[in-house]
Amino acid sequence: MEPVIIVLIILVVLVFIALIKTIQVIPQASAAIVERFGRYTRTLNAGLNIVVPFIDTIRNRIDLREQVVPFPPQPVITQDNLVVNIDTVIYYQVTDARAATYEVASYIQAIEQLTVTTLRNIIGGMDLERTLTSREEINAALRGVLDEATGKWGIRVNRVELKAIEPPTSIQDSMEKQMRADRDKRAAILTAEGTRQAAILTAEGEKQSQILRAEGEAKAAALRAEGEAQAVRTVFEAIHAGDPDQKLLSYQYLQMLPKIAEGDANKLWIVPSEIGDALKGLSGAMGNLGGLGGGSSAATERREKPSID
Repeated sequence: MEPVIIVLIILVVLVFIALIKTIQVIPQASAAIVERFGRYTRTLNAGLNIVVPFIDTIRNRIDLREQVVPFPPQPVITQDNLVVNIDTVIYYQVTDARAATYEVASYIQAIEQLTVTTLRNIIGGMDLERTLTSREEINAALRGVLDEATGKWGIRVNRVELKAIEPPTSIQDSMEKQMRADRDKRAAILTAEGTRQAAILTAEGEKQSQILRAEGEAKAAALRAEGEAQAVRTVFEAIHAGDPDQKLLSYQYLQMLPKIAEGDANKLWIVPSEIGDALKGLSGAMGNLGGLGGGSSAATERREKPSID
């Protein structure tokens, strides 16, 4: 009985192994290459798949998702004989699992070497300045070459990015000095432009201020002249309305004489000829007043003094 049990156990184990070999579960976005006696048979897609155990074997499992592969810096010589180190990043996706398995031994290594050689060809036709400022152009040219070459490998290159472009240290120092000089130049130009604009605005402000001040002074002078004219007209009309005689005018002339002589700067002043006539009239008026006063006193004395006779 024991040999029979051992045989049964062996059969159960073989059946279990056969079931495991027969049923193959492929994850989503993956594929598996099946070979029968060393020859390609079919490609297993995602899901539950049945294969012939001990006859069909899984050669390779391939991830069909988009992959990102960074490549180490590569020294590249530009057209002006300068060595720059360029880091690249490749975004690719396997579209044909069979071709990626049988058309190339290692498609990652093949893509890397193809990227290096293509990059050297592209950068070799550019100078350093163009290399630093033409990343989009380099990316597009590199992607076109890679996509065409990797198509037969079942690979589609979606994007190619230049992660870094590092020129030599001496060139970096020169570029930094040039950039610093350009910044200083732009700063000096902006400062000069600001000073010029400020001077223009200041001059415009002073001009407007002088214009407004002159207009104000002109208006003030016009108003003063208008006031003085109005005062003269009022005085003239009042004088003519009052009909003054020569005596009153003479008295007014005498009252104005102290005002004419006021001030320390008045060393010499001119007496109008009308003042002489005014003084004559005033003296005459005063004489008449004196004569009237003397006659009255004599008459009083004569009235009070008794007659001798």
